[in-house]
Amino acid sequence: MLESKEKHKVPQVVFRTRRADQWVEVRSDALFSGRTVVVFALPGAYTPTCSTTHLPRYEELAPALREAGVDDIYCVSVNDAFVMNAWARDHGVQSVQLLPDGNGDFSAAMGMLVDKRDLGFGQRSWRYSMLVRDGVIEKMFIEPEKPGDPFEVSDADTMLAYLDPARAKQPRVALFTRAGCGHCARATALLRKHGLRYEEIALGSGVTANALQAVTGRTTTPQVFIDGRHIGGADELTAYLMDAMSR
Repeated sequence: MLESKEKHKVPQVVFRTRRADQWVEVRSDALFSGRTVVVFALPGAYTPTCSTTHLPRYEELAPALREAGVDDIYCVSVNDAFVMNAWARDHGVQSVQLLPDGNGDFSAAMGMLVDKRDLGFGQRSWRYSMLVRDGVIEKMFIEPEKPGDPFEVSDADTMLAYLDPARAKQPRVALFTRAGCGHCARATALLRKHGLRYEEIALGSGVTANALQAVTGRTTTPQVFIDGRHIGGADELTAYLMDAMSR
């Protein structure tokens, strides 16, 4: 049975990290004392859910989490420093600090070290997230104990909703644009005005009008997607945002 450590202090351990090709020992106190920190732990670098969803969404929502009062965001995994550094580099991670728990000391002290020998992993961390204020764990989101690799509550959106319920969920926004398009400029201005972060996909940078038509059925720009829903162009985006604000 995995137990919550809420109201407890974080374990005092030493993380063996690599910086500028040198070993650097980082102690828990240096990471947590006097700071508000979000930690999310996962089974392994380069594994599917960790690489495609868990880490990228925390990286994406890092600005929103900081606006909600978070000083730092740490990702913990039972991997060595070389693997964690390579993972961060390969995924372009800039806002999340990856902490190598190579010996599993932190995970074990948290009571979250689990046996994954059936996958050839040995012992790894269970998936969870937590909010830590000045070294004391305020809130934990622990994935349910069931077969496989459940990923239901330790995500970045759940943490952001806990910190700032008014924002509840940051939508995922993708925006297809074309250089010199006035309507595209209007759409980006609307998204910024409403505080919506977006990923811009510019035609001509490996994306053609043919691809745009295959995805949206149209060749005109901009084309906006929000949480998997095709909104349309600037006029449709205006109507969508007005409707969202009236609810």
